[in-house]
Amino acid sequence: MRSITLLGGHDKEGHPEVLDLTLNRGDILCIVGPTGAGKSRLLEDIGCLAQGDTPTGRRILLDHQVPGDELRFSLGNRMVAQLSQNMHFIMDISVREFILMHRESRCLAPEDTLVERILDKANQLTGEAIQADMPLTQLSGGQSRSLMIADTAFLSPAPVVLIDELENAGVDRPKALELLAGEDKILLVSTHDPALALLGDLRICVRGGAVRRIIQTTQAEQRNRAFLSGINQRFMDLRERLREGAILDFDMPAYFAEVSAGADKTRSITP
Repeated sequence: MRSITLLGGHDKEGHPEVLDLTLNRGDILCIVGPTGAGKSRLLEDIGCLAQGDTPTGRRILLDHQVPGDELRFSLGNRMVAQLSQNMHFIMDISVREFILMHRESRCLAPEDTLVERILDKANQLTGEAIQADMPLTQLSGGQSRSLMIADTAFLSPAPVVLIDELENAGVDRPKALELLAGEDKILLVSTHDPALALLGDLRICVRGGAVRRIIQTTQAEQRNRAFLSGINQRFMDLRERLREGAILDFDMPAYFAEVSAGADKTRSITP
């Protein structure tokens, strides 16, 4: 499967939704809109490959074709993977056992470095290091989300990945999207975060249960994206300082002003 197409249904008042959008492998689509606008409903329509049988009446095509029931309702060969806002493990096994069990369930060939490769990527997304022998049930929210992002990138065969509000995950958001897009996934990300919204090639605005506007990311927005990335890096630096018990009594306005001045975004001011 190389593409997915979203065809409009209707809004909450029954008015037609003007939507005919095709996404290809490696594309990132961000979904924005106020709380209750219908962002999660759109993700749910895509997740079930809706065919006019959901409250919105939308239809989803794969490679411009209507997916058959074997694709829509298969448990083992799903075309869409979803990372929800809340992720909790209940299996009493270690991280290593979980990864190996997932590999085996996908009938993939054994790989000596698989666990290390997934954990390396997961630990690049979270500030709390994940160890292979950690029990799944003891992972924090950020660790759980980071593990599943890396696991989805390397072990999930689904070509489409849906992410609901990644900003609440406690992970490095740009790196997470780069990882998944780099594995040739089609990404659809619901977000309220401007820095995250500008990471996409496109974004759609949802209001009243329907897509109201499709926006191509402009060159000016790409420049602003770089600025916001610098701001985000500074916030992540502050988060790590707090975790280490630091006192944040230095000149914080100057600390953030360096981003505007084009200074090195990764350098920290010594308090």
